[in-house]
Amino acid sequence: MDFSQAAGLIYAELSKWIRDAIRYVPKIAVAIVLLVLFTFLSRWISRWVIKGLDRVSTNVSLINLTGAVIRVMVMAVGLFVALGVLGLDKTVTSLLAGAGVIALAVGFAFQDLTTNFISGAMIALARPIQVGDVVATNGFTGKVLDIKLRSIVIDNGQGQTIEIPSKDVFQKPITNYSRLGQRRIEVAAGVSYIDDLTKAQNVAKAAVTNLPFVLRERPIELHYRNFADANIQFVLWFWINNATNAQMALSEAIIAVKQAFDQHQILIVFAGQTFDLKEKLAPKSVQQESQTNAN
Repeated sequence: MDFSQAAGLIYAELSKWIRDAIRYVPKIAVAIVLLVLFTFLSRWISRWVIKGLDRVSTNVSLINLTGAVIRVMVMAVGLFVALGVLGLDKTVTSLLAGAGVIALAVGFAFQDLTTNFISGAMIALARPIQVGDVVATNGFTGKVLDIKLRSIVIDNGQGQTIEIPSKDVFQKPITNYSRLGQRRIEVAAGVSYIDDLTKAQNVAKAAVTNLPFVLRERPIELHYRNFADANIQFVLWFWINNATNAQMALSEAIIAVKQAFDQHQILIVFAGQTFDLKEKLAPKSVQQESQTNAN
């Protein structure tokens, strides 16, 4: 075969490709138009679905998830229709088969990522927590800022945000302080053995009752727990609403109880020699009685 024959074959093949390409131009144009049309259609349907769900549901995460899924589905339909216009029906079948294989491979390679997405979807559906809730999970406590498919974003109240993987939130216990709208605060302390326990109980409860953030409709309780080496330990319970800062409430309650105990000469034991201090502070009648018992 000489050079002229080779050039003729190449020219014939290129001419065939050009003719085929020209014949495909209308189909390619139609396919591109369909892709653009389905792109706009997917956005419009997604927004329409999100607006419709906003009227019947307050679950922001579930609404956004549904909108994203519908948008992807419409885009996938547009891609398959465009390939069908181009006469690539076998390609569509191959793509579907390949997508299944790829999904399986990705599932094995990125098990944690897949688990996080599934857990995020389940959290959006089950709604154990919502944006704005104050929760404790995986050793962190804070306000939920965002619920994503892959993670949950929490404001820890110390100037940092914490992003916890969705699977950890979904698989482990969650304490939701906002679900019931109220929260119980616990103050733990102890009083000396020579104090009147009933008096200490009444004084502590009265001190907390006067705090402005304490809910009046919920009972204030003080319960003695056990006899310790140097004191009798107790817990004081009171309730606040979610708008109140829990740490501030606890701090104010401790201050109020300490001031009330000081006023009524009730001693919160803090060392082994505290009993000597108590004897110095106690009235003479109590000191004489203590000396008589000792003799």
